[in-house]
Amino acid sequence: MAPYRTCPVPDALYRTLVWLDFRLAVLVAVGLPLVLLVWSALKRQGALLRLMGLYWKLASLLLIAILLLTDQRPLGFWLVIAAQLILVVGLWFWVDINEEINDLPPWRALPLSLRIWRWGFSIWALLGAGLSATALGCMDKAAMLQPRCAVWLQPPLHLHAPIAGLFGFVFGADWTTSLAAFLGYLGLVAYGVGLLQWLLVRLPKLGRVAGGF
Repeated sequence: MAPYRTCPVPDALYRTLVWLDFRLAVLVAVGLPLVLLVWSALKRQGALLRLMGLYWKLASLLLIAILLLTDQRPLGFWLVIAAQLILVVGLWFWVDINEEINDLPPWRALPLSLRIWRWGFSIWALLGAGLSATALGCMDKAAMLQPRCAVWLQPPLHLHAPIAGLFGFVFGADWTTSLAAFLGYLGLVAYGVGLLQWLLVRLPKLGRVAGGF
């Protein structure tokens, strides 16, 4: 794969785009979904609550990717792209949930907020996956030393520092990048088992019906 120095995007602009993508991820992939989850629970909106519950299950792959990138594990670059695409599919896949959401009054605050967020998230995730795809050349360990690759490792490391401080304060132990990667691999195995179980058992049986999943 071609080295990143052939990319026509200036380094300063590229770094800005990566950090903008990271900050948008904190907003649209963490902050707003958490608000919608709590809001749906308070309003007892079953369809919305099930959708947000499914979202958080799928979104755990983003956390796994960040844990791996914290320790410069190349697999993390693939997982960032996969997680964004899986989340877009997961938000629109379920026939029964979509029908229940469509039956809700369109201009009430909660259903309207969910619709706006779902469209906004999908646009961000598709654009973010495209941007993340430019980092696939970083799969080589030597390439990670290049500025274009190093910028992708800065946000996970930036997040790692406060987590390490909190972990040390609460547990009196060190939260290292190696420990983060180890937990990332464990999480990936559990995620893979759950996804495989859904693909082989639940999908052939129920199709696009979420039910109580």
